[in-house]
Amino acid sequence: MIFHLLGREEWAAARAAGKYAPPSLQAEGFIHCSTLAQLIATANAWFRGRRDLVALCIDEARLAVPLRHEAPRAPGDARAAERFPHLYGPLAPDAVIEVVEFPCAADGAFELPPALRRLP
Repeated sequence: MIFHLLGREEWAAARAAGKYAPPSLQAEGFIHCSTLAQLIATANAWFRGRRDLVALCIDEARLAVPLRHEAPRAPGDARAAERFPHLYGPLAPDAVIEVVEFPCAADGAFELPPALRRLP
């Protein structure tokens, strides 16, 4: 399973449209995702303080687009040795098996929500 963070309203719009194609897909050619182990660092690096986030739990077996695990492309990224899941095409809502609320703490930092702590 891989994960993607986005706002609740973005996800509602994607479901209504029948696909999720964020700006990164057009600009970079892929949708940024994370493994469970990468999720908190990603949330704190890119979404700190956002109170409208949900985590999409994506079943890799249900993907209709290519998935590649690649190094981050940002120069000087502290996590350059890691490999992140990137989706090379729009995400179909039926590949998402669960949507989990992803609240931040009062200071804006994130912790793994209880619903995701049960995953391996």
